[in-house]
Amino acid sequence: MPFNTLFSWWIGRRMDRINDYRDQPLAIQARTLEFLLLEGAQTAYGKAYDFASIFNYPDFKSSVPLSDYGSLKPFIDRAIEGETDLLWPGATKWFAKSSGTTADRIKILPITESSLLENHYAGGKDLLAQYYHNFEGRKLYNAKHLIVGGTGKIEQQSHGVFIGDLSAIIINNLPIWTELRRTPKKEIALLENWEEKLDRMADSVLDQNICIIAGVPSWTLLLLQKVLEKSHKQTIAEVWPNLELYIHGGMSFAPYQQAFKQIIGKHDMNYVENYNASEGYFGLQDQIDNKDLLLLTNSEVFYEFIPMDTFEGLQSKEVISLEEVKEDTDYALVISTSAGLWRYIIGDTIRFTQTNPFRFVVSGRTAHYINAFGEKLIIEHADSALSKTCQAHGVQIREYTAAPDFTRSGEVGAHHWLIEFENEPTDLPAFCHTLDQQLKLINADYDAKRKGNINIGAPLITVVASGTFHRWLKQKGKLGGQHKVPRLQNNDALLQEILSCQ
Repeated sequence: MPFNTLFSWWIGRRMDRINDYRDQPLAIQARTLEFLLLEGAQTAYGKAYDFASIFNYPDFKSSVPLSDYGSLKPFIDRAIEGETDLLWPGATKWFAKSSGTTADRIKILPITESSLLENHYAGGKDLLAQYYHNFEGRKLYNAKHLIVGGTGKIEQQSHGVFIGDLSAIIINNLPIWTELRRTPKKEIALLENWEEKLDRMADSVLDQNICIIAGVPSWTLLLLQKVLEKSHKQTIAEVWPNLELYIHGGMSFAPYQQAFKQIIGKHDMNYVENYNASEGYFGLQDQIDNKDLLLLTNSEVFYEFIPMDTFEGLQSKEVISLEEVKEDTDYALVISTSAGLWRYIIGDTIRFTQTNPFRFVVSGRTAHYINAFGEKLIIEHADSALSKTCQAHGVQIREYTAAPDFTRSGEVGAHHWLIEFENEPTDLPAFCHTLDQQLKLINADYDAKRKGNINIGAPLITVVASGTFHRWLKQKGKLGGQHKVPRLQNNDALLQEILSCQ
């Protein structure tokens, strides 16, 4: 039996599991909580909160406090030193470095064998199974899969503990069937120097038969540009004619969509999104014509939600289960997982677009928004408005960030946007006006505050030189992989930092 036929049959067997996400998510979540509590009862954390006496969600919610990285860090630090049975039974050997959106504080999150196999790898296999189901007759196992990972440096501690980027941990532990198809070679994929890695990666994949690319949009786009430079081709389709799928996640694809379509140059290219963070794999796109993500309820993660209009961090009073969520409401995501994260506020916000089945979009971050004037501008609004503005003016951007500005003497404050363009608009004031109009259409609070320029003035746009954001990331030691530029801030400290890198 040909390899691709065998692979197609094997991966297709996962559709029963995926259909469970759609058909009985609440029953699965109840079983997931039961499993997590049973395992967690054997740990120091579980004993401290008497997991053995918890038999249902109301008891769980009333007995176990909400947590964040700060509250779990003492347990994580002890696990790194080799202590066992702290947050999850046994020893935890792998820890993923995560700085979210390039905050100064680095988080080091546990990755247990159970979470690696039954969550991260399981989610990846489910995504491929769903893709094979949606597009019959695929032959993805006949070609190479280009994985644009993060920094490959893995620090070995005492007691056999390893610390590195999630992508490096995943690459180092891939099953043989995946490793056979993955490119580039480990020695390149795990290079620490991102600039060297981009160059060597482009050289190594030029003559390969690539059918899948997976990676964060901003860094993947840089790699594709490097490939075109070296190949002297006009489009990626000329380099890799069998390329058919780009798997993306970690940040909104909207600002990059036009740039990808142009550089790839294939009208039948498929783009599939997933939601795979260092803390866990939570969602995947399961429909061809709808980008919303299906919530993965059977991946050793129990979900809770805090409505953002009542969010007060660890002091939040209103926390609900999946059964209670409503559509079109922004929630802070709370997770309990087989990595040993208990009632952990991950920092992302999501909004359900459907509750039968449970599909959602990632709407932003609990800490990244602008509300200096009561406008409640979230990342989803900014990404969407900027994407539509770029389309209207026929331009593309590389990176952007925005923050409130109060420096114009005698005038009301405004939003200050730093934008690095791939190709600049010919009429920047017109571009700025379109962006303002799009924000008004998307955000009613912004529209109300903009009336008469009484509360918020017209947006300010500063076009920064090519490479500015890259230099800032490099200065911060955040080149490559899952490192991202914070899109929105409530003060301009970060914006001024980036400006200083021009």
